[in-house]
Formats: sequence, structure tokens, C-alpha cells
Amino acid sequence: MADKNVAVSIPVLLQERIEKVILEEGSSKSVSEYVASALGEALAKHEAQAAPEPLDEEEASEIKKRLVALGYI
Repeated sequence: MADKNVAVSIPVLLQERIEKVILEEGSSKSVSEYVASALGEALAKHEAQAAPEPLDEEEASEIKKRLVALGYI
């Protein structure tokens, strides 16, 4: 399935700043591509920080011991 796009409004001054960065970088990206890329990176960073780290065996064992002591297991 192809990605669908939606329009998002940004202030003209922000658009002009993005265009300046694109020109300075010598990029062929459009403002929309730049914004989509920047938002994708920001969301990936947020999701990585929000995801809990998996428990190692020692931590899992300690939790299991606590649950047993509390009568849940």
C-alpha cells in the first residue's frame, strides 16, 4: 500500500528557514520531504526513549521471587 499524504500547515517564516537550510546543504529535498524526514527522526527518538528496556535474567529472577513471596505465583 502506498503512503498517503496529508497537508500540514507551518508558518511561512519556518518554511523560509527550512528552504535556507536545504540550499545550504545542497540538498534536493523539498520542504515537505525535509519536514517529513525531521519529524520521522524526532518520532523515532521519542519512541526509542519511551520503549522499556528488556529485563536481563537477574532482574526477571528477582521479580519472580518477589511475586512468589507475595503469593501471586
